[in-house]
Amino acid sequence: MADPKGFLNHGREVARSRPVDERLKDWNEVYVPGSLLPIISKQASRCMDCGIPFCHNGCPLGNLIPEWNDYAYREDWQAASERLHATNNFPEFTGRLCPAPCESACVLGINQPAVTIKNVEVSIIDKAWDTGDVAPQIPERLSGKTVAVIGSGPAGLAAAQQLTRAGHTVAVYERADRVGGLLRYGIPEFKMEKRHINRRIEQMRAEGTRFRTGIEIGRDLKATDLRKRYDAVVIAAGATTARDLPVPGRELSGIHQAMEYLPLANKVQEGDFVAPPITAEGKHVVVIGGGDTGADCVGTAHRQGAASVTQLEIMPRPGEERNPGQPWPTFPMLYKVTSAHEEGGERVYSVNTTHFEGDEDGNVQWLHLVEVEFTGGKLNQKPGTERKIPAQLVTLAMGFTGTDVENGVVSQFGLELDERGNIARDADFATNVPGVYVAGDAGRGQSLIVWAIAEGRSAARGVDRFLTGASDLPAPIRPTDRSLMV
Repeated sequence: MADPKGFLNHGREVARSRPVDERLKDWNEVYVPGSLLPIISKQASRCMDCGIPFCHNGCPLGNLIPEWNDYAYREDWQAASERLHATNNFPEFTGRLCPAPCESACVLGINQPAVTIKNVEVSIIDKAWDTGDVAPQIPERLSGKTVAVIGSGPAGLAAAQQLTRAGHTVAVYERADRVGGLLRYGIPEFKMEKRHINRRIEQMRAEGTRFRTGIEIGRDLKATDLRKRYDAVVIAAGATTARDLPVPGRELSGIHQAMEYLPLANKVQEGDFVAPPITAEGKHVVVIGGGDTGADCVGTAHRQGAASVTQLEIMPRPGEERNPGQPWPTFPMLYKVTSAHEEGGERVYSVNTTHFEGDEDGNVQWLHLVEVEFTGGKLNQKPGTERKIPAQLVTLAMGFTGTDVENGVVSQFGLELDERGNIARDADFATNVPGVYVAGDAGRGQSLIVWAIAEGRSAARGVDRFLTGASDLPAPIRPTDRSLMV
């Protein structure tokens, strides 16, 4: 235990954010650089090293949280980094992007503010990079086996790194022009600067992983041809089919899926555009969807100079405290104020879009909505609550319905789907096609980054066993695991 009285002597402190008026002028991460390191030892000391660490239950990666909290308290950063990397390939990603279900499961959180596990995690890995403790792990010998990984998001990268370190020759195929998947083009720069991806990719290249960008399997290269070239294939293509909003006026110009809008803003930061082809500048922006992707659209619109930003959510506003139906240590649905919400805009709950209205040139100008409520187990409109709000740019951030079946991967491989439309797999993450495995959202459905990395690591073990008959790679989860979190 780091400090037996740590949780009594120190309150919870989190990373400090830069002032809103300052951070809206750039796309850098919102937190004050270096603000965590002076406080992180005391924050790590609040960990009680519980006899039953429920934080483990909240994290599908099986992170050794009490152990690296203890090392962080003692400022033994090298040991902390080793324990952190023992279960997580990319803690700099999860430490910035994960909603921290581990903190919701923290035992201290029963009657006090939980340990700042996420802040401790990101402090350890940032310190490790600064001190040169993150080095390539080059395999001592090669197996002679080859593996193709489809998709370079967190699941694909985790699978690729594990398999490369096991001695297999791995090539990652990415349909975009750069490696990273949604990490690259779906996550705004102000949430995670892309330098964190770039240096991890360089580490993987040094270890021997090969990357093939601008190639979409199923279209540019047939899945069947890929299967002939490699001894095994891991499908980590995500659940990229976005949920649409089929209401009158959907065809108007200015209505876009979030993943049409956000990547263009990121491409500006990459230097591909001077200004994004889709911009919120001077426009009344409406974001439909109250989740993290919606918040990303809100923050992006603020930085582009939107005239106003309104975020709509069909569900009621969550409470600020756990409700009885989501007791500790489950992951509760709570009212959350992200950095994007701190920057302005309005959030409207319990409303549904009925239709869009445009101008004579076919550009969206108004969004018509109505208030809704749950009665008798059904969502019903409240009479007399119809109104319209200005909307010159609308982004749809309503989640994803499953993997892309239009590009031919599913049909060309001959893959079976489960009842939810995801690629079916067994306990080893193997599909019905021998040698073809699936990890991440493509097999699980839309989920969190920690699940993606955990599935990538687990699928890598399945592939390693298929290729060699045995495996020393860890497998933190099984496909049916749901833990106590969403």
